[in-house]
Amino acid sequence: MDILSIKQRFGIIGNSPLLDRAIDIARQVAATDITVLISGESGTGKEFFPKIIHQLSARKHGPYIAVNCGAIPEGTIDSELFGHEKGSFTGAHEARKGYFEVVDGGTIFLDEVAELPLGTQVRLLRVLESGEFIRVGSSKVLKTNVRVVGATNVNIPDAISGGKFRQDLYYRLSTVPILVPALRERKEDIYLLFRKFASDAAEKYRMPPIQLDEGAQQTITSYRWPGNIRQLKNLTEQISIIEKSRTIDAETMLKYMPIGQKSELPVLYKGEDASKFNERELLYKVLFDMKKDMNDLKQLVMNLMHNENALNDNLDESTHLIKRLYKDFTDVKEPGQPLIVHSADPALHFQEPLQEPEEIEENLSLQKKEKDFIKRALSKYEGKRKDAAKELGISERTLYRKIREYDLE
Repeated sequence: MDILSIKQRFGIIGNSPLLDRAIDIARQVAATDITVLISGESGTGKEFFPKIIHQLSARKHGPYIAVNCGAIPEGTIDSELFGHEKGSFTGAHEARKGYFEVVDGGTIFLDEVAELPLGTQVRLLRVLESGEFIRVGSSKVLKTNVRVVGATNVNIPDAISGGKFRQDLYYRLSTVPILVPALRERKEDIYLLFRKFASDAAEKYRMPPIQLDEGAQQTITSYRWPGNIRQLKNLTEQISIIEKSRTIDAETMLKYMPIGQKSELPVLYKGEDASKFNERELLYKVLFDMKKDMNDLKQLVMNLMHNENALNDNLDESTHLIKRLYKDFTDVKEPGQPLIVHSADPALHFQEPLQEPEEIEENLSLQKKEKDFIKRALSKYEGKRKDAAKELGISERTLYRKIREYDLE
């Protein structure tokens, strides 16, 4: 059976290459017993594909059942899928067969399979690998011959990372993956679907079908449709019932679309040029970052002025910040002009050009000062390292490391 015949048989509307590709994979895999995982956003029509697979397979005369895993309470999901024995839990007044036992020889469609509890996922994995399962409250192993087709709108790799889905079950389910495209990826099909839903609504409610002018057609084509086909159908029925005019323009169509998601078209900010707007934002960000750096530097210098012994802990940080500020300012100053940094604090008013720092000499100078501070502190407290560390404002562990580093034992 070709793709066009499948569309006509199952009532699928659309000419998108992505949709045709998904249907073609379902057609090819139907003749096998391979497990299939159908993924796609909610409302894209994933429920059609397990029906295609079942009807085109050798199991088409066997039973078919669709199970919404997300709609069954966690406490009863095992009983629903695998059955239970009489008295196995409160309310189990008699034995009951589960879906896997009832659908033996057929196909079971597990919709929203990512919603299964982890314990149920272990049971499902055993069925997929060996066809074996055990009823709740029993120790007898039963066999079943069931073709499993799963579907989900969840990003399963993310669910695996979050510990909500078993990785081995994912690989077992997705032997053949089928991705159903979102409606925004099938723009050529949006107006076709609208016309179909408008015709159905007119027949259902016995009224003339609504039509769209050119502007309204462009509006629905550019809209993102987060609810996909389900949202388009609901919106079409809503307009068909409420609007008296049978010709819908863009302005009328926009009234039925949620605010903030009307289209995928870029919008400029109050008519301003987008590039200028972005440059202004970047400039503000640079200025705010520079102001923050200046405040940090001011605080460091003030701390050093009030507490000379804190120099050891702040040297590295202050040196790094000064270098960073120097780079930032020299990158934006006019070529050939001296670097002038102005501040409201007199303690931070530098009007002389900063010279490029000499890396080696600066490091040697800092190390010498640090070594001198440590020697003075140790001498002051007669070698008592705990008191010396407290005086220097560093931990004893850091002091021990510095003593070994500068050979001050």
